[in-house]
Amino acid sequence: MTKIDIFSGFLGAGKTTLIRKLISEGYKGEKLVLIENEFGEIAIDGGFLRDAGVEITEMNSGCICCTLVGDFTKALRKVMEDFAPDRIIIEPSGVGKLSDVSHAVEGVEGAVIGARVTVVDAGKCKMYMRNFGEFFNDQVESADLIVMSRTQNADEKKVLAATELLRGLNPKAGLITTPWDKIDGEMILKAMDENGLKAELEHMEHEHLHEHHHDHEHEHHHEHEHDESCTCGCHDHEHHHDHEHEHEHEHHHEHEHDEHCTCGCHDHDHEHQHHADEVFTSWGMETPKKFTEERLKAILARFDEGSDYGMILRAKGIVDAADGDWLYFDYVPGEADIRRGAAQVTGRLCVIGSKLDESALKELFDLE
Repeated sequence: MTKIDIFSGFLGAGKTTLIRKLISEGYKGEKLVLIENEFGEIAIDGGFLRDAGVEITEMNSGCICCTLVGDFTKALRKVMEDFAPDRIIIEPSGVGKLSDVSHAVEGVEGAVIGARVTVVDAGKCKMYMRNFGEFFNDQVESADLIVMSRTQNADEKKVLAATELLRGLNPKAGLITTPWDKIDGEMILKAMDENGLKAELEHMEHEHLHEHHHDHEHEHHHEHEHDESCTCGCHDHEHHHDHEHEHEHEHHHEHEHDEHCTCGCHDHDHEHQHHADEVFTSWGMETPKKFTEERLKAILARFDEGSDYGMILRAKGIVDAADGDWLYFDYVPGEADIRRGAAQVTGRLCVIGSKLDESALKELFDLE
């Protein structure tokens, strides 16, 4: 069996940073393969992890929750066959639903989930829960272990408030609130293994109780004989059940489902569930344009000043610098990081958010 660790987390939470820490400090001596899924057409993060000697399979055809049955399971099987790794790390898109990814992995023969980890930015928990709860909440509710990021920069009251919100969504999951520079990757990996095992045992216990309850009901049904004088009400119940079944059967045929259906009825009792590409959009380009560090800072600062470009949730890129170096940048609301790194074959940048104004973004980056 191949162990699969899934690292979920909303846009810019720090999944890639956590994975890099675990590769250098936790996953020692293991043959690893990373399966990444970028939301958008321009892949940025892969280069960071290749430097750590991790084989990477990238999928850029939309978020992972929109391509579960096809590309994802096929890629997972191929990775297991071609590389025979000790462990596979899956890093879904920041707007992917962890429950969907988990279900897909569980359906692949020879794969076993080690831990479902969700990374949460301590300072943005409440905002994302309020504005994008369908996606953010699913990631938290489906986790075995929640790892809070940027707690070293967040106000203590904010961290405590975030902890309370997360506990409210998932009281069973383990929770790490200590700043990452204060703990070793081996400690995080131990917490992953412990909480993943606990969740698996709880799942097995639940399945056992369910089967036992079903068997008990079956035996009770045969012990209780019914005739025309019986007053237990079972006959009426059966008639009612038949009527309900007919109604459900008619409804099922009114709405046909196939592999392209996006209504979500199969899993959510006919409540409409959104796919990520219904809510989020991405804009990205490859460009040889040179930027100064000051110009990049000014561009990223504009994202915090208003909604002229849409609701910007994440921006990242690698671009040629005017002084001969290369600039790597990351942005999440209220926080921007620019650093220098190795040269690439060409510059790339990507912006992810809601209701993006692509023409305004092109003008901002002077790429028209």
